[in-house]
Amino acid sequence: MIVDQKVFVAGHRGLVGSALVRRLGQDRVPLVTRVRAELDLEDPAAVTAFFERERPSEVYLAAARVGGILANATYPADFIRNNLLVTLNVLEAARHTGVTKLLYLGSSCIYPKHAPQPIPESALLTGPLEPTNQAYAIAKIAGIELCRSYNHQYGTNFVSVMPTNLYGPGDNFDLDTSHVIPALIRKFHEAHEATVPTVSVWGSGTPRREFLHVDDLADACVHVMRHHDGSDLVNIGCGEDLPIGELAQMVAEVVGYRGDIVFDATKPDGTPRKLLDVTRLAALGWQPRIPLRRGLEETVAWYRRTVRVGGG
Repeated sequence: MIVDQKVFVAGHRGLVGSALVRRLGQDRVPLVTRVRAELDLEDPAAVTAFFERERPSEVYLAAARVGGILANATYPADFIRNNLLVTLNVLEAARHTGVTKLLYLGSSCIYPKHAPQPIPESALLTGPLEPTNQAYAIAKIAGIELCRSYNHQYGTNFVSVMPTNLYGPGDNFDLDTSHVIPALIRKFHEAHEATVPTVSVWGSGTPRREFLHVDDLADACVHVMRHHDGSDLVNIGCGEDLPIGELAQMVAEVVGYRGDIVFDATKPDGTPRKLLDVTRLAALGWQPRIPLRRGLEETVAWYRRTVRVGGG
């Protein structure tokens, strides 16, 4: 760490951003953060003024509009517009003010729907996207290409990472916009509390997914920032996956729900399988530390504490 370093975590109240704040706090890194009311990242003038005033030396771009299949299908224009605006504004302001290094968070869901498994970084843009999140994926792909183009044209050091499916404390548990793990936790928790005999889960239960605790992701991001430069993508995952049906059963067990799980095959499955090739990340010297079941136990405990505090 350089003496005069100041790190801007964009999106510090989100799942990833809050984990990055926790991780960087362990190293006592000087942080600068802003809530949306203080800094609208979709406003180019506001973003430029902020960067010129604060002059961060490093940036973690964790601010993004994210959601599951339902949210992506319902609000595609919002997903592509919001994410493009934030990325364009932050990258240009970072270049303009001489930011030393920036980390851009892509997503494993922007790889082709039928990419080889495990998915290597080279698979990007080699085939059609998953239709249920195409607008979001195109925005994120544009962000990666922006990082590459800025590096090539302006000599910046903007690195891009591709996280797998994430979960953990601070996740979004709204059933209309959440991803699979928080949705399952809420469904099973509420069914357990109300003694509901069955819980319906979207899809057939057969698609396979890889999941990484968000605190592992944050640690990996910091590791990549310190040990990787340039435009080559870096996948961030644990290198293992499991069927959604098995995941649902595990969540039910952790929650304590003993009713029946019914899979609704009329609902979309999404991509059949999504497992990342983490060879490049392992070569940088990083490995995950939090097993899935332990991570689920921690997340369920956090959710229940939050539900009690929030009163619902």
